[in-house]
Amino acid sequence: MFFVPVVRNFVQGPFLFLFPFVVFSLLGVALIVLTTKSKIKGKHRKFLLLTGVSAAGFFVSIFLHNFFYALAIVSSQIVVLKYIFEFLHTVFFLLAIPICPLGFLVGAIGSTIIFVRKRKRK
Repeated sequence: MFFVPVVRNFVQGPFLFLFPFVVFSLLGVALIVLTTKSKIKGKHRKFLLLTGVSAAGFFVSIFLHNFFYALAIVSSQIVVLKYIFEFLHTVFFLLAIPICPLGFLVGAIGSTIIFVRKRKRK
């Protein structure tokens, strides 16, 4: 019963724009868990895991990119920390924008093709 008001306040509050990202990441985690517990083997398993990791990693990478960018701004007077945080925020930006969506597309298309081929054989 506690969970429903928390979700309602989250969805109606100022964090409304985060809700789709959180749901997408949670679905990615669910796909990872279900794939690891299932009896799927081979390439199909790899494509499903790639899809789940890319979906879960998207929101996490966006969050970490913004976090390390803020740390780089705050620590701008300490040169070593500034460059470390700038490197990290660049890495997570590259993960979030081109790599995770590309991995999601490759995994989704690959697992769909393998699923259709297995269906045709039966």
